Amino acid sequence: MKILTFDVEDWFHILDHPALAHEKAWSAMPSRVEEGIDRILSMLSEAEQRATFFCLGWVGEKYPAVIKRIDEAGHEIGTHSHRHSLVYDQTPEAFEADLCQSLEVLQGITGKKITCYRAPGFSITSKALWAFEKLVENGIDYDCSLFPAARAHGGISHLKIDMPMTLKVSGAQLKCFPLNTTRLGLNAVVYSGGGYFRLLPKAYLSYLFAKHPYVMTYFHPRDFDPEQPIIPGLSPLRRFKSYVGLSGAETKLRAILQQYDFMTVLDAASAIDWASVPEVGISELRL
Repeated sequence: MKILTFDVEDWFHILDHPALAHEKAWSAMPSRVEEGIDRILSMLSEAEQRATFFCLGWVGEKYPAVIKRIDEAGHEIGTHSHRHSLVYDQTPEAFEADLCQSLEVLQGITGKKITCYRAPGFSITSKALWAFEKLVENGIDYDCSLFPAARAHGGISHLKIDMPMTLKVSGAQLKCFPLNTTRLGLNAVVYSGGGYFRLLPKAYLSYLFAKHPYVMTYFHPRDFDPEQPIIPGLSPLRRFKSYVGLSGAETKLRAILQQYDFMTVLDAASAIDWASVPEVGISELRL
């Protein structure tokens, strides 16, 4: 089971960078999200693959045609929040308001109920587990936010489950699709998107995709855009992580799309016998 997903945000929606923390700063930046989505939709059309797109409500407000193009091309729409804020920096009330705003915008564009969510930066950590309750309360059935490895902006590294699971939340079951990991030296890393996908050689990525029966991908329009501007004020390490491998990422993804069959989150959910997957309680995610 290989699941194809994209997080729809612009190149400047970088987390934990004070200069770009507010919408006012975004308005001064040239947008590249339209051409980025066109590039991705072209790749998917050529490979005859469907994907789930976790979209910012903010992108839907500013560029509703982007969301319409994704939907009309036959792909699924999920929410990636409204303003791309770290979950653990918010109050439960602010998180819920942001979530509901994104749902209102995206559902208003597509006319379809949204039931899938992914947190910005996988930032539902052990200190923000209340977010899962808010998701369930607001009609989210499927979450793709669990990152079972160490991560700068999130992650629950003590979660040792690399497969779909259910999370017991306030008497309900939230169906979860964690990211999957591999070992590089002593560390568990996620290779199916982000910096490691851009950094690792194409042949090794192909080997990993073949080796693991469950793969949850996460890509962004900026991952395939080597012409994007350099964000000012980044540390050398952060700049490396953000820009390494951009020139070769599209070639890698095109190769992967030709080699393997992918599915959307909802197609995967329909194929799973949820009674047979691990069930985890919220208390097990706390440190």
